[in-house]
Amino acid sequence: MVGPRRSVLREGIVTGLIGATVVAVWFLVFDFVRGKPLFTPALLGTALFYGLNDPLGLQVTLGPVIGYTIIHGLAFVAFGVIAASVMSVSEREPAVFVAFVILFACFEVFILGVVGALGQSMLGALVWWAILIGNLLASAAMIWYLVREHPGLPSTLVGSAGTVLREGVIAGLIGAVVVALWFLVLDWIQGDPLRTPELLGSALLQQPPRLPAVLHYSVVHGFAFVLFGVVGAVLIAAAERQPVFIFPLVILFTAFEVGFFGAVIILAKSVLDEVAGWEIFTGNLLAATAMLAYYFKGHRHLAHRMQDAFSDED
Repeated sequence: MVGPRRSVLREGIVTGLIGATVVAVWFLVFDFVRGKPLFTPALLGTALFYGLNDPLGLQVTLGPVIGYTIIHGLAFVAFGVIAASVMSVSEREPAVFVAFVILFACFEVFILGVVGALGQSMLGALVWWAILIGNLLASAAMIWYLVREHPGLPSTLVGSAGTVLREGVIAGLIGAVVVALWFLVLDWIQGDPLRTPELLGSALLQQPPRLPAVLHYSVVHGFAFVLFGVVGAVLIAAAERQPVFIFPLVILFTAFEVGFFGAVIILAKSVLDEVAGWEIFTGNLLAATAMLAYYFKGHRHLAHRMQDAFSDED
């Protein structure tokens, strides 16, 4: 038993250090881009050790940064050991993998809850969506390492789900790139490159400086498309077995068009004064077309199966 225990402990420590490093690097870049190097660890360290309630006028000092970095690393290592233990048990009892998924979901909620408990002013200074993205990146890196250490587990647990996930991520990235290129061309023609992501980033994310607004919106834009792409890939895979699932896919892409307009109207209505509605509609339509083309390229026989299925029903 000594060998397996040491292996789980080693995996857990490495997993935790990977997660802690990813979060640290993310906020190092994030703080640098918004012109406040080391602001996040300094803010959290000061709140943790000195009970800071108002982040205004905070001076970045080395003590709170080092102290918070150590606590942050130890917390991630502890979480990594638990995750590695659950992953190890999942190899013998695949049903336990559900606990692994729940563990990472609780991890995300817990982090946001802790930051929210520090106060609304602290949550605003830290930017809640940046916290969420940082921890999502850390979770992805930690899961990648654990899966790499247990290469036989994914096929045992989910079968073809890995292929569906990969297809969804690629489709989402295709859609995001198509929209980005569409608005880049339009903005370039109008003589102001990056105008649209700057407008959306400033309005939706409340980041007035140009470069942070563009970068922040691009990250959120990419994540949203990837999530949408994964849902689409799941529906396509389901349609391979039950062609009726093609109708939810159509509804999904229709809601995609309508939902984006709704989000802009609710969160950033002023953007519609600067960006024509047809430009947004066309960009999303091009993205949807590119994503559907990618889906059906990998499912060449789906159209024939749908036709045969509906012909049998007739």
